[in-house]
Amino acid sequence: MTPPARDVRVRALWRDDPTEAPLTVDLRIEEEDGRIVSTWDVFGAFDLVGASRRPFILRRDGALDLGVAAPGLAWRTDLRDKAIKVGARFLVRWNETDVGEYEIVKIAELGTKDARS
Repeated sequence: MTPPARDVRVRALWRDDPTEAPLTVDLRIEEEDGRIVSTWDVFGAFDLVGASRRPFILRRDGALDLGVAAPGLAWRTDLRDKAIKVGARFLVRWNETDVGEYEIVKIAELGTKDARS
């Protein structure tokens, strides 16, 4: 039997400069331990310079596919290996030598906002 899961939006900040390149991604995680249970590709975005967004697809192997807007960039993350909870940290590798540590600062249930009349 598949363990109960929930759909969430995760917000994470770069530890070196929380105002630069915040990351948002939608995930399906196990209710009990916060592990990512979705085996499919998921969508997210980096917020660059507060106004410019860089959408991505988080591939099953941890690759961050930035699409045709950023050809040749081979960003990666170990987010899929982590338990998703506030305070958890994960890495984003921008190239072979440049890496940033991110910290999850918010987890919101998707589809739970009340409808406004």
